[in-house]
Amino acid sequence: MANEDKKDFNAMLHKDTGMPKVQIVTDEKTIQKYGGSRMYFAPPLYYDEVMKRIPEGRLTTVGEIRSYFAENGHADFTDPITAGIFVSIAAWASYQRNEDITPYWRTLKANGELNPKYPGGVEAQKEKLEAEGHSVGQKGRTNIKYYVKDFEKALYPLT
Repeated sequence: MANEDKKDFNAMLHKDTGMPKVQIVTDEKTIQKYGGSRMYFAPPLYYDEVMKRIPEGRLTTVGEIRSYFAENGHADFTDPITAGIFVSIAAWASYQRNEDITPYWRTLKANGELNPKYPGGVEAQKEKLEAEGHSVGQKGRTNIKYYVKDFEKALYPLT
């Protein structure tokens, strides 16, 4: 996202988007990739609510949240694009509030990767995660990415 300082992310978080909903996908490649035709869309506020459930010292991933929504929404999968956008909206909305904080830094990308789109980028997320006892490492030489080591051991069950 761009121009975060000029956007009202809390308004975006609460905007009526016509979700939740299930959409039937007919594209064969998509059906094969995700294992079914029922694609679930959760509104941004749902992502925020789930992210708030992750206690200190524990973690989740966008993929875990997507699986949780698909299962509870009686769908085969959850749209990955909107999931990434809505997780970022929840993070920035929390950052813009003085209270009712969402611990967005506990929600990682796939394979435990830190999210550069969060407020303050990976450095801020790394600092918060390390303060909660997690160890963060990096991979790559030119395109450096940061990961929580052994993140699977700290995953919080959403069900």
